[in-house]
Amino acid sequence: MNWFIENWFLIVVLVAGLCCVGVFIYNFAKKPTQEQINTIKEWLLYACIEAEKELGGGTGQLKLRYVWDLFISRFPAAAKVVTFEMFSAWVDAALEEMRTLLTQNKAIREVVKGEDK
Repeated sequence: MNWFIENWFLIVVLVAGLCCVGVFIYNFAKKPTQEQINTIKEWLLYACIEAEKELGGGTGQLKLRYVWDLFISRFPAAAKVVTFEMFSAWVDAALEEMRTLLTQNKAIREVVKGEDK
């Protein structure tokens, strides 16, 4: 019993360290898996097309915010662990894919741009 009284600070430090390790492991386990990330990236293509259709060209930051809001409502758990910088990079990749689709697929271009057949 005397040992506990004399070394109480070591016990507190040990418990605090274990708590920090536990929080780190918990946060790591909550991160999205690669399958979840792929699903999000596929969904982002849809969201970018919707933003382009809704807001038109020349509204980059507004469209990014629109897609971010859609992302938060669609994937609330992932939105807590995905940084905005990572999300922005994913959106950039989705925009590149969308631009490719718009140049290659007339049906998608008509839906997004509202062009007549």
